[in-house]
Amino acid sequence: MITSVISMLCISLNAQANVKIYSASSLTNVMNALLAEFKTTSDTDVLPIYGGSSSLARQIERGAPADLFISANESWMQHLVKRGSVLQENVFPFTQNQLVLIAPKTSTLEPFAIEDIRGWQTNIGKGRLAIGNPQAVPAGIYARQTLQSLNVWNAVKSLTAPTSNVRMTLALVERGEAPLGIVYKTDALQSKNVQLITEFASTTHDPIRYPLAIVNTSPESLELAAFLQSEKAQEILIQFGFNSLAQ
Repeated sequence: MITSVISMLCISLNAQANVKIYSASSLTNVMNALLAEFKTTSDTDVLPIYGGSSSLARQIERGAPADLFISANESWMQHLVKRGSVLQENVFPFTQNQLVLIAPKTSTLEPFAIEDIRGWQTNIGKGRLAIGNPQAVPAGIYARQTLQSLNVWNAVKSLTAPTSNVRMTLALVERGEAPLGIVYKTDALQSKNVQLITEFASTTHDPIRYPLAIVNTSPESLELAAFLQSEKAQEILIQFGFNSLAQ
């Protein structure tokens, strides 16, 4: 698919370019590793820009010079498609993730059933449940869906601390400023300062799929997009805890 487009354009791998990839903040660690691998075979200069998917999508909608965009959910990608900022034929599957509940590493959390409202309230205590903004941030949207599915949302929504992206949610828990947080599994695995309490069933929320969009079809952008869909890139994603596209 992308590879065939590249071959038709006869890309020169030695061409210097500044490709800007706007990437969901939950991809920060793995994207840095992916770009390091990409640089071993390409002279293309790549600038990653990380942030909440909603914030990045709005920037692109307003004309930000993104060459590639990876969202942490399909809704924000479709938002850009509907507004003509991205062409549907230039959107491809990239990877998948899972949602988990975390606590600070030093937490003495009392075990509780995740369907138990009192258990949530007891363990949140006088603190807050850190989640992404449930109206805009993908991780927060998934968190709200999960808590609604468990029939505890109405009881805990006033106890939440909404953040602008999942990395900020993680940071609140890492610093002990929130006794509980809901983040992606990959974020929990990369942190030494949190403990993973439970993994939420995928049936409690929409599938956590990351679509990749080619916003600018320059040869250099296509070269990077092709690498990001390669088997090597998928191997690296799996090493960082992401799910294979085949799953």
